[in-house]
Amino acid sequence: MTIAIPDPADPADPVVLAARQREVAAALGAVLPPRCVLSAMEDTRPYECDGLAAYRQLPMIVTLPETEAQVLAILNVCRQLKVPIVPRGAGTGLSGGAMPIVDGVVLSTARMSQIVRLDPYARTAVVQPGVRNLAISEAAAQHALYYAPDPSSQIACTIGGNVAENSGGVHCLKYGLTVHNVLRVRMATIDGDVVELGGDALDAPGLDLLALFIGSEGMLGIVTEVTVKLIPKPAMARVIMASFNQVGAGCNAVAELIAAGIIPAGLEMMDQTSARMVEPFVKAGYDTEAAAILLCEADGTGEEVEEDIARMSAVLQQAGASAIAVSRDEAERMRFWSGRKNAFPAAGRISPDYYCMDGTIPRKRLAEVLAGIAAMEIKYALRCANVFHAGDGNLHPLILFNANAPGEFARAEAFGAEILALCVAVGGTITGEHGVGIEKIDSMCVQFAPAELAAFHAVKRAFDPARLLNPNKAIPTLNRCAEFGKMRVTGGLLKFADLPRF
Repeated sequence: MTIAIPDPADPADPVVLAARQREVAAALGAVLPPRCVLSAMEDTRPYECDGLAAYRQLPMIVTLPETEAQVLAILNVCRQLKVPIVPRGAGTGLSGGAMPIVDGVVLSTARMSQIVRLDPYARTAVVQPGVRNLAISEAAAQHALYYAPDPSSQIACTIGGNVAENSGGVHCLKYGLTVHNVLRVRMATIDGDVVELGGDALDAPGLDLLALFIGSEGMLGIVTEVTVKLIPKPAMARVIMASFNQVGAGCNAVAELIAAGIIPAGLEMMDQTSARMVEPFVKAGYDTEAAAILLCEADGTGEEVEEDIARMSAVLQQAGASAIAVSRDEAERMRFWSGRKNAFPAAGRISPDYYCMDGTIPRKRLAEVLAGIAAMEIKYALRCANVFHAGDGNLHPLILFNANAPGEFARAEAFGAEILALCVAVGGTITGEHGVGIEKIDSMCVQFAPAELAAFHAVKRAFDPARLLNPNKAIPTLNRCAEFGKMRVTGGLLKFADLPRF
């Protein structure tokens, strides 16, 4: 009789994994209250994925620190035992950046949810990483201030996750992404040190490590506190909904608005598939007969808004808009935006599953790329609804598929990868605000040369020489890119499960 002996080096072996779980749980239990350590399957199951639910992995252990000191304690235990750590905010990310590792610890900052202080004179707020994005604006409202970045998930997503992914939102054209609205980040390193990046002033001496850290997807350290900028709430805001009989005309209108020197507070575009998907769900008042609609917002004083609305309307008419509607009051303005912000959940009304992509292109190439996506719909026999931040060229194609139909998810993945390759080909990039995570790691091989990837790895080593923070995410190894190249030649698909530990 031949007896199979488990490989002790294989973290996925049930016997090895169970022993490892007991060891790590005991070490963490010695430095954390029992309520902060989850190891039972029924407790860890909710953490098996983020918003990219197609990829799942049950975590070995979940930790829920409540203080910075507890974060440091978790890092010290994991460093000593060489346990990988996956940082997690609210789990609303869409690139798999918070997907667990089979023999790793999830470090969720959700319980660190205090607004430390809000200074209406300096127009800043100091918050812990688990504070919800929208909660900052809610707290600042009494001072007629708000926090500008507004991802569609702002009711749930946390500021720590926003920092990790450099989140944007529908108003990022005028007010910028997270990186433009954060002054300071306090973070814990894998070595157990606390470092402050940036400062309360507009500039800080030394290297700009703050910009390096924002958008690093949990690979360089753990956020423990963030200082954000607050801005005055505009006295008025109004939205134009412009209809176009051709998608290309709508795309050209975007370029013409910017060329005219107009910077709308928000400039979003939805194709007919998206509008017809959303309208029955939200009843936003969208023109479902139009090939595309543009939402253009002006904000400021009453005089500024009226002037901007008139200027934008003239440009849109000149660009071929077939109809123009302007919000008459705040309720209608919010209704116009509610359709755009609910595009993702509305997809569930017409398709069992959807795959949300995230690429960014030059504005002048919008019509060309949308035509390319339309051709891919035929190639892959899948529908795609296009919603995007037209003002900055950040696309969010929603590929509709049925995960229970054999082969459809594989086609959706290939469809998405080809969209990102097209974005790179026209001078764009593979992400705008969702990050790379595990979803786009092969697409990194399309955009970056080996020397560039080596530089990324060098930065990673400088912060995390043991490669314990969110390993196997965002930056592919050169070997993986070589294998990906071979797979592309043969027409195969490389899955995240095949990715080597580095």
